[in-house]
Amino acid sequence: MPFGIFIVLFGYLLGSVPFGLILTKLFSEVDPRKKGSGNIGATNVFRTAGRTLGILTLFCDLIKGVLPIWIATQWNLSDYWIAAAGLSPFLGHLFPIFLGFKGGKGVATALGVYLVISPVAVGIELLLFAILIWRWRFVSLGSICCAMTMPILIAFFRSNSRAYFILSVIIGFLILFRHQPNITRLLQGTENKWKAN
Repeated sequence: MPFGIFIVLFGYLLGSVPFGLILTKLFSEVDPRKKGSGNIGATNVFRTAGRTLGILTLFCDLIKGVLPIWIATQWNLSDYWIAAAGLSPFLGHLFPIFLGFKGGKGVATALGVYLVISPVAVGIELLLFAILIWRWRFVSLGSICCAMTMPILIAFFRSNSRAYFILSVIIGFLILFRHQPNITRLLQGTENKWKAN
């Protein structure tokens, strides 16, 4: 089996591991699928099970994105195989085989992927995210705006790779798709605002 195929399969399976659900089952009595937004990601875990588990979920979901694509870069694979290695854990998080293909929204896992591709772009997006959260207090708005603007930054900072740009467009589209309920609530004025305490 070519190593590229192996790392893509590994990435998908790793992405499918529902760390938010595992952590809440181990250390709380909360099932994030039945509380808050029903999402297994860090934001809903933070809101329903507390700050510590939310931060741990964020870290674990981020590492899911980092690990496969980082391994792929160490094996000197082509950009397209590296991009596939980055897409695989993201798809695993959105459509996890271990949860009947019903997963999260993929923002933290995408962040991990982008950390390997372009740390500078991630730094800019984190600043944008912080400004949006400070001004409007909507995590979903920050996530959507960053997902939509990331392809522009990838095109600029990684102009040597068409594969990475394509990857960022696919990730951006899927994040937008998974945030459809949030977009509806934002337009209706019923979206939950971020509360850090």
